[in-house]
Formats: sequence, structure tokens, C-alpha cells
Amino acid sequence: MVSFDLRRRAVAEALGTCLLVATVVGSGIMAETLTRDTALALLGNTMATGAMLVVLITILGPISGAHFNPAVSLVFCLNRTLPMRDLPAYLVAQFVGGVVGTIAAHLMFALPVLEIATKLRTGPSQWFSEIVATFGLVAVILSGIRFEQRAVPWLVGLYITAAYWFTASTSFANPAVAVARALTNTFSGIRPVDLPGFIVAELLGALIALVLMGWLLRPQPIQQSVPAKAES
Repeated sequence: MVSFDLRRRAVAEALGTCLLVATVVGSGIMAETLTRDTALALLGNTMATGAMLVVLITILGPISGAHFNPAVSLVFCLNRTLPMRDLPAYLVAQFVGGVVGTIAAHLMFALPVLEIATKLRTGPSQWFSEIVATFGLVAVILSGIRFEQRAVPWLVGLYITAAYWFTASTSFANPAVAVARALTNTFSGIRPVDLPGFIVAELLGALIALVLMGWLLRPQPIQQSVPAKAES
């Protein structure tokens, strides 16, 4: 198996998070421009994001693992898949890549380089939605790696596509993406003041998934009963 140094892996994480956020923000701007129907705009935003996730995980997964998400990197660090010494580089790459993705989307649509979002996203239902969304994402990733590694890009893309619609928060499930979306006052934005609740919920959901799936995916040997010896 080919191994890549930390510098290349960090660049892959930054690039992937950048393109992911550019897709989320850019498709939201395009949808909002083309229609006033919120459901139709969300559908366009959803399809673009799910499709891009499949592409990015497929092409960058072999380099860095295609986390693009601090919650996922934290989980892989805690289960010893990602060395602790590499975690800071991954986190910096993801947050910087996310902000650059927002800038790229704004420049493509001739908007100010960065804006402070004013879209309200807060409250217990939103926070619980983020717990559920991130729990499901991490569960899908861990199970996919365990049973069908080649399918992981599709599993993640399809899960996020569905989670956009079954969660009240439209499934951010990613602290780096949440921070990047606080810097766009468009369809996909979130007020900076609402970030702490989202980020805490996302990390909590990821940790719950790590504990539960760690237990669920650990098979136990089946003990076969030994037949009693016949009395002589």
C-alpha cells in the first residue's frame, strides 16, 4: 500500500474540505438565484453536495483518508487509526480549507469575499438534529470501512443526501463546514453565535457513534459446547 507524508495528507484534507464547502455554499447561491421555492433550492443544494462527496472521497481517500471533518478526524484519532501527532495538521487543514471554500464560492458569484451570516439556526431541535446527523455519519463511515470499504464514498454521499432532508438542521455534521458557513450570508449560512451549539452537538454525536459502533463492530468468538464424555 502506498503511504503519503503528512504534508501531502494535510493538503489533501484542505483541498477536499475547500471543494466540499465551495459546493455547499456555491450550489446554495445558485439555487437561491434560480428559484424562490425553498424546497427546490434545498434539493439542488442536496444533490450537488452528495455528488461532490462521492467524488472527493474516491479521489482523495487513498491519500489522506478523506476526513474533511474535524469530528471524523477526532474519532479516527481516538480509535488509533490516525496518530495523535497528525491530528493538529488535519484540523488546521480542514478549517482553513473550509474558509477558502467559502471565499471561492463568493468569488465565483461576484459576492464580497466574506460575509457574516445572519441566518438563525439554533434551539434544542437543531442541536439534537446535529447529534443525530453526525452520529449517523460516523456510524456509516466506521461500518463501511469494516464491511465494504470500496463503497464508503457512495455510502457517505447517499447518507448526507438523505440527512439533508430528515434532519431539522439540514445535516451540517461537520465543525469545519459549520465555521465556513458562518462566513456566508447566503442560503447555506449560519449565524456565528449559533456555532457553539452546533459544534458541541456534532462532537457529541461523533463520540456516541465511536462508543456504540466500537462495541457493535467487535465480534465475539462463539463458544461451542463440548459434549459430555459418555460414562464408562
